[in-house]
Amino acid sequence: MKYLSHTALRAGAVGVAIAAAGAAFAQDKSVMIGLTSDPSHLYPLAGEELSSNIMYYHLYDPLVKRGADLSFGPGLAESWENVDEITWRFKLRQGVTFHNGNAFTAADVVYTVNKARESIRPDLVANVASVTAVDDYTVEIKTPKPYAVLPNDLAELLILDEEYTTATGDEKMDLMPMGTGPYKLGEWIKEEKLTLTANDGYWAGEPKIKNVTFRPITNPATRTAALLTGEVDVIQDLAVRDVDRVKKEDGYSVVTRPSLLNVVLAMDMREQSPTIEGKNPMTDQRVREAIARAVDVNAINKIVMNGLATPSDQFVPSSHIGYVDGMSFREMYPLDIEKAKALMADAGYPDGFTMTLDATNNRYVNDAQIAQALASMLAKIGVTLELNIMPKSNFWGHIRVPTENSSFIMSGWDVPAGDAGSMYGALFYTRDKKDGYGQVNRGSYSNAEMDALVDKADSTPDVEQRDAYLQEATKILMADIPMIPVHYEQDIYAVRDGVTLVPRVDKFLWAYDMDVD
Repeated sequence: MKYLSHTALRAGAVGVAIAAAGAAFAQDKSVMIGLTSDPSHLYPLAGEELSSNIMYYHLYDPLVKRGADLSFGPGLAESWENVDEITWRFKLRQGVTFHNGNAFTAADVVYTVNKARESIRPDLVANVASVTAVDDYTVEIKTPKPYAVLPNDLAELLILDEEYTTATGDEKMDLMPMGTGPYKLGEWIKEEKLTLTANDGYWAGEPKIKNVTFRPITNPATRTAALLTGEVDVIQDLAVRDVDRVKKEDGYSVVTRPSLLNVVLAMDMREQSPTIEGKNPMTDQRVREAIARAVDVNAINKIVMNGLATPSDQFVPSSHIGYVDGMSFREMYPLDIEKAKALMADAGYPDGFTMTLDATNNRYVNDAQIAQALASMLAKIGVTLELNIMPKSNFWGHIRVPTENSSFIMSGWDVPAGDAGSMYGALFYTRDKKDGYGQVNRGSYSNAEMDALVDKADSTPDVEQRDAYLQEATKILMADIPMIPVHYEQDIYAVRDGVTLVPRVDKFLWAYDMDVD
C-alpha cells in the first residue's frame, strides 16, 4: 500500500492522534548516542543533511508530524481541511510555547513560510502561493494550483519563533536555536559533543529521557569500540563487518530496518563537463546505458555491503506515489559488459574516456569502498574514474548547484514524504525554469515532457491522478537514465541492553521515541 490516501490528506488526519509520552521522565535518565558525523547546522533553514535533520526534529516541530512509519498526523496543527481546491485551512494547537516561553501563534507560521522563501530552502514552500493568519490559531495557505500533498510538504517545514529569530539573526541561529520541540539545546562543542535537555513542558508529553548527548564518531571501528567499551549506549550505522561481532557480545543487540536512502549515481548531461576533455560523452543515452550495464549492484551488495543492502529497482520504493509496479531498472539494464562495450563503440567511444567521480568517505555506509568498486567496474568498458573522495563537510559545497566541479557524483536521496514528486521536482526538473524546482539538479538534466508531468502532478487535488502522472514521469526517467539507482542502505544500529530503540523509516534517530532502563 502506498503511504498516502486522498481521504487522509483532505480530512486532515481523521482518527489519527499523537500519543503522549505518558509518565514523567525519571530525573536521572540519560543516553549517549554515537553518530557518524556532527550536524552541519542547528538552524533548519540553513541546510539539509541527516545529522542536522536529526537535531532539527529534537528542537523544532512542524505543523504536520511524520510518524516513525511515515504516517502523517497532527503536529503544531491539530487539524486541516481543503476549503476549496487551492485553499487549505489549518487549525493550530493552542497553549504551545517556544523554549523561551514565547507563545506559538499563527504569526510564527506566516513568518516561517515567508522566511523559507528567502532562504536556501525555498523548495519547502515551492507550492505555497500565500499564507494568511485568519486569527491567532488559524492559518490559511493557498497553493498556485490544486495540490494534493501540501500536508506532506509541511511535515518538513519546522516552525520558527518570529520574535526570537528576527532579533537573533540567521547567522546566530545555528548556535542559539529556539523551537517548540521535545528538547532544548544544552551545549554544542563542535566535533566533540552536543547535549540536549528535555523540554518538560512539551505539548505532546514530557520525554522519557531527560539528558541526551550526541557524539560524532566518524570512524566506524572507533564507533563500534565506543559502544563495546561503554562510552556510548547507541551507535548509528554499525559497520557491516562488525554486525556478527556485536551480535556475539553479551549485553548488546543489533537493530536493523530497510532504509529509504537510495544510493545513486548522477551523470552530468551538459555539452561540456568539468572533468572530461572535449564533448561530454554522457549527453548520449547509449553511453549512460553502457555505464548502467557495467555497474554490478549485486557484487557491491555481496562484497562491499556484506549482503546488508537492497539493490534499488527505481528511484523511490514500491510504497511511494510514483512507483511503477512491474518495472525494474535491473531488468531494463542488466549487467552485460559486452553489450556495454558495444553501446560505447556505437556512440563513438570505443576506447572510452576519463572523468572524475566525486564521493564521500563518511556519509553513506562503505561509501569510499563503493566508489573504489565502481572504478574497477567501469574500467571494464573503458571508462576511467579518477576518484575524488572527501568528507561530507567538503562534499556538499563541492557539488553545490550550479555544479562547476563535477561530472559524475555518488550521493544518496531519500523521500520520507512517501511521494516521488518532491524528488523529481528537486533532482530532475529543468534548472532555473520554475522557482523552487530543480534546485539540486546537479546533472543539468532537462526533459520538457518530464517537467510537464511534474507540473500536472503538482496541480491536481486528486492523489490517484497525481500517482498516475508521477508514474509516467518515472517511465521517462527510467528510459533517459540521468541517474543510476544502486541500492537502499540497511539502517543498522547497535545498542546496549536496557536501551529501547525502534528505528524510524526515515532514519531520524529521535530520543523522544527511546527509553532506557
